[in-house]
Amino acid sequence: MQTLQKFCGNYVLCAALTAWIAAQVIKTILNFVVTKKFHAERLVGAGGMPSAHTALVCSMTIAVSKLTGVNSPEFAIAFIIAAVVMYDAMGVRRAAGEQAKVLNKIVFQWGDVVKKESPQEGESTKADVSEELAQKELKEFLGHTPLEVLGGALLGILIAMLFPTF
Repeated sequence: MQTLQKFCGNYVLCAALTAWIAAQVIKTILNFVVTKKFHAERLVGAGGMPSAHTALVCSMTIAVSKLTGVNSPEFAIAFIIAAVVMYDAMGVRRAAGEQAKVLNKIVFQWGDVVKKESPQEGESTKADVSEELAQKELKEFLGHTPLEVLGGALLGILIAMLFPTF
């Protein structure tokens, strides 16, 4: 019980998690407005507006600065982690998402083109392989546009600034 109280009494952690939850809820609502369908995966999934990872690390960084000041080693560490997370969201993860879109399209088109051949006993046909690949569709919502990262950063900063210190 004391561990839970200490956990909940950690200002930096509470501010950061609040920012992440807020970003995920906003992301889900925006997705619903655009698609007119509720996708529960958006509550925990990566990608989309705003970037929840960015909101989390920016909120953490601002919370650390409020507690320890911008000259502290803790702030420097938080700032560097935030920069890496935002760079990764716009760079590596976004590129992986774009590649997933292309690969999914190739697999889908390949499945339409492949004609079933008569296989030897125990062998898979190209159509079987294509069907198996199509069932393993890659996730395309991985990274973020610069605007989505900016949205997450602003949300995280706002939440940390408004979150009361304790």
